[in-house]
Amino acid sequence: MIKIDQIKQAVSQLSPDEMKAFRAWLDELQANQWDEQIERDIKAGKLDKLAQSAIEEHNQGLSRKLP
Repeated sequence: MIKIDQIKQAVSQLSPDEMKAFRAWLDELQANQWDEQIERDIKAGKLDKLAQSAIEEHNQGLSRKLP
């Protein structure tokens, strides 16, 4: 937890411009990590059941076009 405390303290001392840049970097990091997790889940077949279910519902006429 020492690292977390050091990070918290450093972040609390950022200027508004530095905070804006930090937020942008953190948002990009989180988005990239999410993308990587989705890719791992796809490769592991974790989304296969959901995809099959969606295809079945579509074939039954239960889907609609997005605007």
